[in-house]
Amino acid sequence: MDTRSRIVPTENAAPSQAPFALHSVDAFRALDHTKEAAIGRLTGGLSPAALSLAVADWLIHLSAAPGKRLQLAALAVANARRIGDYMLRSALGGAAPALTAPAPQDHRFRADAWQTEPYRLWLQTFLLTEQWWQAATHDVPGTTKHDEDVVWFGARQMLDVAAPSNSPFTNPEVVQRTNATLGANLLQGALHAFDDARRQAGGQPAAGIDAFKVGVALAATPGKVVFRNHLIELIQYSPTTAKVVAEPVLIVPAWIMKYYILDLSPHNSLVRFMVAQGYTVFCISWRNVGAEDRELSLEDYRTQGVMAALDAVTEIVPGHRVHATGYCLGGTLLSIAAAAMAGVGDERLASVSLFAAQTDFTEPGALQLFIDDSEVYFVESMMWSKGYLDASQMSGAFQMLQSNDLIWSHVVHDYMLGDATPMFDMMAWDADSTRMPYRMHSEYLRQLFLDNDLAASRYRVDGRPVSLRNIHAPMFVVGTESDHIAPWRSVYKIHYVSQTDVTFVLTSGGHNAGIVSEPGHANRHFRIEHAAVDDLRVGPDEWLASAAPQDGSWWTEWARWFDARSTPERVAPPPMGLPHREPAALPDAPGTYVLQP
Repeated sequence: MDTRSRIVPTENAAPSQAPFALHSVDAFRALDHTKEAAIGRLTGGLSPAALSLAVADWLIHLSAAPGKRLQLAALAVANARRIGDYMLRSALGGAAPALTAPAPQDHRFRADAWQTEPYRLWLQTFLLTEQWWQAATHDVPGTTKHDEDVVWFGARQMLDVAAPSNSPFTNPEVVQRTNATLGANLLQGALHAFDDARRQAGGQPAAGIDAFKVGVALAATPGKVVFRNHLIELIQYSPTTAKVVAEPVLIVPAWIMKYYILDLSPHNSLVRFMVAQGYTVFCISWRNVGAEDRELSLEDYRTQGVMAALDAVTEIVPGHRVHATGYCLGGTLLSIAAAAMAGVGDERLASVSLFAAQTDFTEPGALQLFIDDSEVYFVESMMWSKGYLDASQMSGAFQMLQSNDLIWSHVVHDYMLGDATPMFDMMAWDADSTRMPYRMHSEYLRQLFLDNDLAASRYRVDGRPVSLRNIHAPMFVVGTESDHIAPWRSVYKIHYVSQTDVTFVLTSGGHNAGIVSEPGHANRHFRIEHAAVDDLRVGPDEWLASAAPQDGSWWTEWARWFDARSTPERVAPPPMGLPHREPAALPDAPGTYVLQP
């Protein structure tokens, strides 16, 4: 919580301060929080103050940099001359060469129709304008990099609105479809837009999501809840092999998402895959918190989450160490728990695996646009009234991080072309949002994102700072190539903050799709290299140049890595559930917490 929200009088306070100091200032702070929360409902979670400060920083320094302004003016004149020359050549019937090309990750202009006039001219003009604004918002002398990135983010949102691909009159694919169907596509698109708006206004799920019921189509790997407290249900999955590896696997997913991203459909379930390899798998299912949980702390998530689950696992499978695995925010929490355990001599972990999980937050990727003191205070105000942060409160901001893929592509595909986007398992999971308690999320943003306490060995557990360098269990760390939430170069920094063997994998895909990368998935590849504790640590780009890509899924490599660090002899499966507890007292997988709305 915000410890500054109350002024406490002291014996040495000046007399003039005493009358005010005797009264709580909570009422005044409540007014501030209420105002900020009201603004947040209109801005989709973006702080206008943070954006205004960034724009002011950029404008002040740009106005004080005549050289930069002259550079931009010269670039604008050069671009206008190039466009004029292009138009003249095209008018005379000549083959005008392309002035520029879209970025490799920009899929808006892939269709051949964009190479016909006048669409090609509009495309070239737009791309040159986009490049000019990128130059205008970067390398402005004196402007902080964070503020430059924020201003470029804002400029890009406005540019995307004006992109020729996002208008039915300037998108050749839409024009061709409209001519071919006599406008039926626009009518169908209008019906799709109306249905989406109706469902959103009524709080109804997206069309097609009913086919992906949790416990039936999703999260369907057989198992049983074997432990429950206020914060977690611990699921133990039923064995499918006669003998199993002696060391169990404990999975700590992120509570910012439902756990079953790791147990999607049967064909792409990481849990089911590991059970089939002969591992006894346990997985935490987090409670979807409510207003009554506002005071749950990050420490509560460690003790009532990771440590409570580990205690239960070691009671069910006594005498064997545990392969602990954390995904996203769950991986960050697991690294805190592992460091704390190492600091007190707790050696129950056989290994630590981290999937798309950051331990050093100095380069957190696109999310750093929304993580500064102003934005964190704004988010805290949004959480203050409810006691938690609802995913919908920040959905607009996160969608704008990838507006072309998450917003405009949907508008073009569904509303202009009239094609309904089919529902699939990961989309259904993504719509199953969760909530985060006020205190925990505030601590996470301030201590980890803003202050980077974990990497700096300042994060405290039980009153003592913990250090990742104390972890001696071997690590298997996975980053994904196109991750905008936990960029792989940030994940790679585990090499610098730890002092143990690290096997690092870089896999194709994004934050979720790169992890859900089952064997047989088409067009998947990965890179993998092992660094022993005494090996020279190299930078991420140097590592990338030396690690050869391999086709296929990294899941099989992870299983082989486990095998090499486990007892060779297979054993009989352990009992399902804690000793001396009636199994019928707890439900079968996927449990009840995951079903909480």
